[in-house]
Amino acid sequence: MNKPFQPQRRTVLKRVVQYSALGLFALLSPFVSSLVQSTQAQTNEFNAKVINLAYQSSGDIVKARKVVEPRFKALGVTVNWVGPFAAGPQLIEALNAGKVDIGNVGETPPIFSQAASAAIPEVVYIAGRTPTDGTNQGIVVKANSLIKKVADLKGKKVAFQVGSNAQYLLAKALQEVGLKISDIQIVASTPSGARDAFIQDKADAWVGGDPLLAVAENTIPIRILRNAARINTLGGFYIGRRQFVTQNPGLVRVFLEEAEKVGEFAEKNPTIIANDLAPELKLDVSIVEKVVRRSRYKLRRITPAIIAQQQSVADFYFEQKVIPRKIDIRQAILPTLQYQAITPENIK
Repeated sequence: MNKPFQPQRRTVLKRVVQYSALGLFALLSPFVSSLVQSTQAQTNEFNAKVINLAYQSSGDIVKARKVVEPRFKALGVTVNWVGPFAAGPQLIEALNAGKVDIGNVGETPPIFSQAASAAIPEVVYIAGRTPTDGTNQGIVVKANSLIKKVADLKGKKVAFQVGSNAQYLLAKALQEVGLKISDIQIVASTPSGARDAFIQDKADAWVGGDPLLAVAENTIPIRILRNAARINTLGGFYIGRRQFVTQNPGLVRVFLEEAEKVGEFAEKNPTIIANDLAPELKLDVSIVEKVVRRSRYKLRRITPAIIAQQQSVADFYFEQKVIPRKIDIRQAILPTLQYQAITPENIK
């Protein structure tokens, strides 16, 4: 007599798992669909009619190329360029006052801003910038100076913008030779003011960057004691005003998308970008092209690794007693879903 058919145990288990998975998918499908729709809604959401974009006196390729205006005009949003700001600290001051929505700065200004207040920072990091090789910034002395190396700066007057990445370069370079910021005499000024103090012999050394550095290299005999190679490795950030970013993720996303496009174009077409920037900077095109060629313009997503690097910069400043208190960079970091909403796919 034939025995009744009995499916193999392994086959039965396989089918149970398959049916269970199908059931689980059916249960989760509405939730997943809702989450995707929610993220898409956040991505496109905005309510502002004006976007205030900051630019520094060192030049801004997004402004020069006029790439964001058509995108925002199509959305019924007016672009208002605010500036020029002498440096990052002045830009962040305007952002904290509600006069700026988005701008770009070096590593240091957001740290100093956060350390100056115990409140939740208004400044939030929205994208990173690709670091340069460091040749666009340096610690400079006159060609005939008796100062031959960084260690010789002890007790000397050094001019720079306090609270900028020039200060980080100087502090780290001094640390390399066993010195601290407190071992030199600070001549605090704006970037251009610091350059002028150096030229007028009111300072023994100057810490500065492009385009001022490129101009100095072409006009006066100088020596660079130390450039920013292996020190300023973060490249800086695009920052935003917290309230604006959280309420207008769609506008932030559009801006970052266009900034990345023009950044990629700039790195492939330095001569064209130099011709765009030269009239605004009032400099010879050949000098501006030198600036563009040793700059980097592409953006980076905010990642745990970048956050950790920025935290290490903040910790260094605290350990060196440059900032008054230890800070947590994560207070200026947005939730993951908000980064998904504001970060376009062309930023890697």
